[in-house]
Amino acid sequence: MNDGRFSWQSIAARVLIGGFVFAIAGSPLVAFAEHDGKQQILLLGDSTTEGSVPRRLKPAGPHLEQVLEQLLAAEDDLPECQVTNSSQGGETIRRLLDSGRYERNGADLPGLDYIFIRYGINDRAKIENFVENFPKHFAELCERLRKDHPGAELIAMTVIPFSSEAASNEINNLIRQAAEDEDLELFDIYPRYAEELTKGRNALNYRRYPLDKVPAKYHEMVEPFVYGGKVEVMDNELDAILGDLPGWYGDRHPNLAGYNVIADETAKYLAKRLREKHAERVSTAE
Repeated sequence: MNDGRFSWQSIAARVLIGGFVFAIAGSPLVAFAEHDGKQQILLLGDSTTEGSVPRRLKPAGPHLEQVLEQLLAAEDDLPECQVTNSSQGGETIRRLLDSGRYERNGADLPGLDYIFIRYGINDRAKIENFVENFPKHFAELCERLRKDHPGAELIAMTVIPFSSEAASNEINNLIRQAAEDEDLELFDIYPRYAEELTKGRNALNYRRYPLDKVPAKYHEMVEPFVYGGKVEVMDNELDAILGDLPGWYGDRHPNLAGYNVIADETAKYLAKRLREKHAERVSTAE
């Protein structure tokens, strides 16, 4: 699974291409280990977190990390938050660690409060002895994150419906067990995303289809949508014309609507955690 490479993972690059931080009105909860006056949130994952095709189709976004910031900012009792999306298409945990990308884009990020970990789809497809090795790789990543970011809460996420239901269940069961073994919070994004898909199976994925499989009579019409030899469409714009082509809906990567589902459910989860932590600190202080 790889929806293309989008190498902008450092905070500096993120700000340069349009990451937004929103001020929050009212009286916010006391922050925990904030940096620059903001709660720092890191998203680690593969292409279903990165979203390189939606970024290419609509550079201004707003994209996953921006929508998550906006949703948290809308809750006037929460501290100001900044979200960094450090994800890469095609990535496994093993590649994150062995390629040096973690060293470059994750090890030295300052003041992280929450780190969301969402891997498994590529791991299942690419690593040998997935069932045996994925928990080991997950544990190794957690060990490294704890060493580099001792003040951060690590949160394991299940994968979204991308592969078959059987494959997704296998991955998510391993994630649940790995989270338990590492004594981590588990954030199960799968049910909400699956529920949203019942409203329209193809409403949350973009279309990416080889141009050479599109009938020649349509080539001039689809020319504005062609990138790298493929027709890329954010949503259903061309479905009425090309939707009967075999495999037209085959790419299950999220479009912006799909990322909004992820952002919304993540904001609800994180808002609850922020309030719980605030209540714990107040109770301890008393």
